[in-house]
Amino acid sequence: MPTFEGTKLSESIRAKTSEMRTLCSTMSEETASRAPAGRWSPKQIISHLCGPDGIGFMPALRSILELDTPLLDITAEDPFFTERRSRMPMKDLLAEFEQEYLLMADLIAAATEEDLARKARIPLFKDTPLGENPTLATFVGALGEWHMDFHMNHMKEILQAVGTEGGKAS
Repeated sequence: MPTFEGTKLSESIRAKTSEMRTLCSTMSEETASRAPAGRWSPKQIISHLCGPDGIGFMPALRSILELDTPLLDITAEDPFFTERRSRMPMKDLLAEFEQEYLLMADLIAAATEEDLARKARIPLFKDTPLGENPTLATFVGALGEWHMDFHMNHMKEILQAVGTEGGKAS
């Protein structure tokens, strides 16, 4: 049976997905591909949020539901910006991003208390407040809330640095 926690997480993920889409919706292709020195472009930020190309985050989430404490080998700060993604128009990359997070929102909305409490082993998180063995709820909250907020602020910084306001070229 769906839970209050799962429903709230799902609603939050949907709202943040919509907010990111709105932030990027009027961005030109030129702006989407521009990056300040040593920083990611808007397309790289969205690619990063999509997760590994052709895979995304859903297999990891499903493994938490299907396996006992699966090992998730997550690589930090990887933009997952493949040749395929570099050639994609920003609108298509945004659609991929939106699809990934709406699937995540659907999965967590349908999760039971037992599902939400299932754990993964994520060595990358060992020295973070999440700990090495976060629950599904904690992991999805980190991806769909904290991580999304971080990269929305990241996107705003990049857009300001490349001379845009609200995603439109100045």
